[in-house]
Amino acid sequence: MTETPPPPPMQPAAPLSDSDARTYATIAHAGNIIFPAVAPLIMWLIGKDKSPFVDKEAKEALNFGILAVAVYIVSSILMFVLIGFLTWAAMAIVAIIFGIQGAMKANKGENYRYPFSLRLVK
Repeated sequence: MTETPPPPPMQPAAPLSDSDARTYATIAHAGNIIFPAVAPLIMWLIGKDKSPFVDKEAKEALNFGILAVAVYIVSSILMFVLIGFLTWAAMAIVAIIFGIQGAMKANKGENYRYPFSLRLVK
């Protein structure tokens, strides 16, 4: 019986073009508006090895997305005492504003740092 040859070694990920890197980063920031933490996580996992810009921007968006999810969860619990509706709406407005600002900066190839965020993913 013949043995099957070992698989070829893994090739490093091909780097992204500048335009693609900006697109990935833009999606990471804008994705926080509808899919907080999920969209940036996907963009970070796909692009972190392909572009330092995507790595940095998607991590920044992911950190803010984690904060947004935490606020939405706490707001959902607080809806029983009615203040949760206000905190949920405030977080939604903040996520929209910061998501648009981040997406616009990333689309220009500039770094964006959220004014407040949990810095969990470094």
